[in-house]
Amino acid sequence: MANKSVIKNVNEHVGESVVIGSWVNNKRSSGKIQFLQLRDGTGYIQGVVVKSEVSEQVWDDAKRLTQESSLYVTGIIREEPRSQSGYEMTVTGIEVLHITENYPITPKEHGVDFLMDHRHLWLRSSKQRAVMVIRAEIIRAVQQFFNERGFTKVDPPILTPTSAEGTTNLFHTKYFEEDAYLTQSGQLYMEAAAMALGRVYSFGPTFRAEKSKTRRHLIEFWMIEPEMAFTDHEESLCVQEDFISFVVQSVLTNCRAELEAVGRDVSKLENIKAPFPRISYDDAIKFLNEKGYEIAWGDDFGAPHETAIAEMSDRPVFITHYPAAFKAFYMKPHPDRPEVVLCADMIAPEGYGEIIGGSQRIDDPALLEARFKEHNLSMDTYKWYMDLRTYGTVPHSGFGLGLERTVAWICGLDHVRETIAFPRTLYRLYP
Repeated sequence: MANKSVIKNVNEHVGESVVIGSWVNNKRSSGKIQFLQLRDGTGYIQGVVVKSEVSEQVWDDAKRLTQESSLYVTGIIREEPRSQSGYEMTVTGIEVLHITENYPITPKEHGVDFLMDHRHLWLRSSKQRAVMVIRAEIIRAVQQFFNERGFTKVDPPILTPTSAEGTTNLFHTKYFEEDAYLTQSGQLYMEAAAMALGRVYSFGPTFRAEKSKTRRHLIEFWMIEPEMAFTDHEESLCVQEDFISFVVQSVLTNCRAELEAVGRDVSKLENIKAPFPRISYDDAIKFLNEKGYEIAWGDDFGAPHETAIAEMSDRPVFITHYPAAFKAFYMKPHPDRPEVVLCADMIAPEGYGEIIGGSQRIDDPALLEARFKEHNLSMDTYKWYMDLRTYGTVPHSGFGLGLERTVAWICGLDHVRETIAFPRTLYRLYP
């Protein structure tokens, strides 16, 4: 009796008969031979049905199969160098589970709106499957990196009473009789966790109620937010570049086939190794002015500015020491230049923009209290956050990585909507 297998593992069954639960990705016929392009979620394999070698029932069942029909297929695995996977199946038996009719996504071109309306089916395509596999590998590598370096995973709340960064782009809801918001960051809570556990990281969904339609923005996205006690700004930058290098090299090692499926030029990823170049905000302004951009000291960077700076290198670039005026209230001022803060944004190559934002946090209780007043933040609401400085304050730093932007960059995608299974964009809540 044939053993069950999955396509990914057929290399372990050469010369053996196996059963695979699969769907028909495509089909073609050449007279007395039918070629079934099969997928099972783990990979793709061609099933060859030879009329003279199977029963009439098996031949007729193969003829009935349509795109996305489901079946159990039995056959003998053999090596086939001409195949993309290196293997083929000589089909000996078919158990039809369901015959699909009028599958809406065909090999022809479809518009983006049509594909997004059918996202639940579009995920079955080879490119979209590959993106999801790469995303999963990035997540696995993230966890491996932090687990191997003594970080403890902590889960911050999704419902919060306040904003993490003092902004107004929050989704409001009611928490029984109280006002509450969907989190835009778990950072403040991770600072509390770091004071208990030393080095921590979170990995969870975050939400921004920004009416943005750019290719870099989602309404719901996932963030990785490490926080490190007894760690200064410089030490944090070293962790960040080691982190990104580790993740990219892990994808290159474990997802070569998927990178090929999305059409990624892997040579652009092979150079992503620490250390990464750094440029101060001051020097970045000078650089942009020399390039003809009209931007003054004190202005924030837009996408064109970030892209121009990223073109300085084939690796991510750190932009450091931004003006305090447009950065978050909790960032520690530079000891010699209080008008700038000890922070950095990591800008990905190839125009993908910021993928990491981080800083050293204010650890002086008096300065933090002054910041609360400057930003009109309620001391009552943030009392617990102030307690972190009142009871055993220490230098500490952290950063946040946007998962979807990172997936888009590593995959070479034009838009972040393809980086998550069911994207939430400005005008899309379906499916």
